[in-house]
Formats: sequence, structure tokens, C-alpha cells
Amino acid sequence: MKKKYRIRKNLEFQEIIHKSKKKTNPSFVCYYCDKKEEQSRVGISLSKKIGNAVIRNKIKRQVRMMCHETIDFSSNQKDIVLIVRHQFLSLSYAQNKNNLEKILRNDTIK
Repeated sequence: MKKKYRIRKNLEFQEIIHKSKKKTNPSFVCYYCDKKEEQSRVGISLSKKIGNAVIRNKIKRQVRMMCHETIDFSSNQKDIVLIVRHQFLSLSYAQNKNNLEKILRNDTIK
């Protein structure tokens, strides 16, 4: 996933979380609102309770790859913040990718 498709600033994360709609499943919490820039963007967040820095960075890399394979950034109309839940660790990559696809499948997000 290219950097132009990422949300990186804390202010942008907070704005999307507080002013948007929410969907949940066992692996993710997804907040989404209308995009403000030319292309849609995705922000990934996870708690320090999930693991040490090495594990958190591995999870973020996996989620970025899942987003890259799942989301068409040019046609998507939403900015998305994904918060990874603790159960992400107990599921396989394929199950987590399926959970992400389910949460993004609705026409309101894609």
C-alpha cells in the first residue's frame, strides 16, 4: 500500500473516529467517512496490549497487504480507520483477510 493511501496524522485519525460510522467483527473495528482528498485512504491502529513492537509492526504489515489486495483506492469513496482487535492473533492470515473483506463488502464502504 503506497504512502499516499495511508492516514498518518493523529488529528486525522481522531476526526474520522469521532465523526464517522462504525462496523465491527472479531478481528477489526472499522470507522469510515467520506473522503477528503482525491483518493481514499486507510489508517491502521492497534493497542500496545496486543504485543511488543515487533509483533505490532508485523500485524500492520499484514493488514496493509490485505488492504492493498482488497481495496480499490481510486474508486473507493471513503476514508477508513481500521483498529485491530486482540483476536487477530488467534486467527490465520486467510481468516483475518476474510474478516476484512466482510467488513468492507458493504456498498457503503466500497
